[in-house]
Amino acid sequence: MTPGPGIGRTLLPKGFLAAGVNCGVRRYRPDLGVIISEPAAAAAGVFTLNQCAAASVTYSRALLPSEAVRAIITNSGQANAATGPEGEKANREMAFEVAKELGCYPRQVLTASTGVIGPQLDLGKIIPAISHLVSRADETAENFALAILTTDLVPKTVTTVVELSNGAVRITGICKGSGMIHPNMATMLGYLLTDAELTPTKAQTYLKEATDVSFNMISVDGDTSTNDAVFLMANGASGVSIHAGEDELKFKSALKDVAILLAQSIAADGEGASKLVEVQVRGALSASVARQAARGVTMSPLVKTAIHGEDPNWGRILARLGAEQVSSEEIAKMTLMIQGCTLFENGRPVPFDRDYVKTHLRKHKIVIEVDLKSGSEQATAWGCDLSKKYVDINTEYS
Repeated sequence: MTPGPGIGRTLLPKGFLAAGVNCGVRRYRPDLGVIISEPAAAAAGVFTLNQCAAASVTYSRALLPSEAVRAIITNSGQANAATGPEGEKANREMAFEVAKELGCYPRQVLTASTGVIGPQLDLGKIIPAISHLVSRADETAENFALAILTTDLVPKTVTTVVELSNGAVRITGICKGSGMIHPNMATMLGYLLTDAELTPTKAQTYLKEATDVSFNMISVDGDTSTNDAVFLMANGASGVSIHAGEDELKFKSALKDVAILLAQSIAADGEGASKLVEVQVRGALSASVARQAARGVTMSPLVKTAIHGEDPNWGRILARLGAEQVSSEEIAKMTLMIQGCTLFENGRPVPFDRDYVKTHLRKHKIVIEVDLKSGSEQATAWGCDLSKKYVDINTEYS
């Protein structure tokens, strides 16, 4: 499995093209991107639960799942959220222009937007650029990945080849996200592309399963965006179908791996972040308890600032677990570890070498392990530290 940044070109699956250009909404870097599939693809989507959903979310959500999607157009710099009927009309016009270029129906074009909430889409810049955008499309992911960034520091792409019983298929993932990240399915956008043959129903099922263990297990700042969306497109261009049994298990596992790598890259690139935080919860009575506990720790501002300050303050983690409804009985027998060092066990603190732990807290990746010793369920969540730079970025954003 190959991550894109720093490795070279990230290839798209067969039948997919992508591009990114600057249309003038943003001053310097690309701000308009498109993914195109020939042939038409089965497509599915998972979207934000924020009730103030952007026009692109309400539009694309209404069209999915679908068996005949040709493209996804994405603009950055303007979220097109809280823009009323005018924003909905502008979103449709953007999709219509792409459909005209591709010679397909507007309902075959999905949309996604990211940027500042409130401003109307600048169609005077976007529409004239679409013809040029489509003509620039090629078989690599990088230009599109750059075009969808907002406060991200790096583009995020991953690709892998899965060997199945009747041939090989490719899965390529592209995403963006750095702030307003707390998906409930930030702005977080994800695109999973494959040349395997899938029905829309299967695509929706596989996407939901992959999202639940990846994008829905990250948090940067606890704020759920108006624009969160993750798409899966499967165009069958490889001619390889996925048979029930081992093939299906291999494909679903690879799809989850791609989604998890992308989710981790978002958490690591959190606004102002210097550390990736991984919280592993095991021994829970239910999957929901494990998920809630793991996500809760990644969300805690007190935990995040302690990590940033390289302070092994395990009490903040314990307090958050209690707030996330981990029971007193579970706390009485749980084990808590930071960077492999046990700090709390069986209801009481464990003596530890503070300087040793502080030294290991200087690393980029911080691992917090919680064993509730009550059941067999587990979950892993990812987040980042909280720094003064996060405040600076968000006071200057608009």
